Amino acid sequence: MREALLYEKLSSSRVKCNVCQWRCEISPGKYGVCRMRQNIEGVLYCLNYSIVSSAAVDPIEKKPLFHFYPGTSVYSLGTWGCNFHCTGCQNWQIACTDVSSLEGSRTITPEQAVDSALRSGSAGIAWTYNEPAVWFEYTLDSARLAKEKGLYTVYVTNGYITEEALDMIGPYLGAYRVDIKGFSDRLYKELARVTQWRGILDVAKRARHKWNMHVEVVTNITPAMNDDDEQLEGIARWIRDSLGELTPWHITRFYPQHKMEHIPPTPLSSLEHAYDIGMKAGLRFIYMGNVPGNSHENTECYSCGSLLISRIGYNTKIIGLDKSRCRKCGAEVNVRVGEVCDV
Repeated sequence: MREALLYEKLSSSRVKCNVCQWRCEISPGKYGVCRMRQNIEGVLYCLNYSIVSSAAVDPIEKKPLFHFYPGTSVYSLGTWGCNFHCTGCQNWQIACTDVSSLEGSRTITPEQAVDSALRSGSAGIAWTYNEPAVWFEYTLDSARLAKEKGLYTVYVTNGYITEEALDMIGPYLGAYRVDIKGFSDRLYKELARVTQWRGILDVAKRARHKWNMHVEVVTNITPAMNDDDEQLEGIARWIRDSLGELTPWHITRFYPQHKMEHIPPTPLSSLEHAYDIGMKAGLRFIYMGNVPGNSHENTECYSCGSLLISRIGYNTKIIGLDKSRCRKCGAEVNVRVGEVCDV
């Protein structure tokens, strides 16, 4: 347990948490939406500091990040809880829970996490599997240490972090892999119980332009929820206009999970249609996820068509890159490679 960093003390011993965009006002003894922050006698505490639900060495492509140190391994950590309550959550066992899950869970300190990353041969650390903002203090301390040791750092996030929290961790965070789940009030309310979702866009744009983080976007295409042209065109145009046409967009196939087991997997035709929409909007790099062996896994130069990065599953080979440019024609392709300490 650790006292929270970003909160305000209110009247009657209430507190206001400013880590995520819920900005929960919490009475004594009560918890925030994430269930991992509690007001104890007028002081806000993060209950899951250093408490880990999952730890593994993953390929960076699994996050998915395709243009951020491709082919490297990343030490990946998750905790318990989430500030979204998505009906189709893929990791609902660790996200849709409360403080009872903390009992008996293992702890990994920031120092231990950095040491494990280095000993495993990983090039960086990612906070993933559930929303990293719910243990913001832990990720901040870990990111500082990781950067000192020359490791890259990754947030795999739903994007609901506040601008204040982003600015605090911004100097130590290299990549921001953000979900844009849809582009309508209806979608976010129905899927995640969130009504004020456009702040997600503002913070992602801030990560890209204020902090020069590498940003990639994921949209899980779910039948009859976010597969309509209006939402997909909205996402694609926003990526182009706010993040840049070289920003990768991962369109992934929905599989039935949690409270959406009655919905069938996304038809491949829907993914192909989303791909076409992204191409028409002018995005240069669109990838199709959760469809093994599909034709949209490789990275090809948009200018000359050369194969730049080959991918078969998580077997990644850099073929045609000269730093962040196409080796053949010199086109900039927005890929971070080279020494990790440059992050």
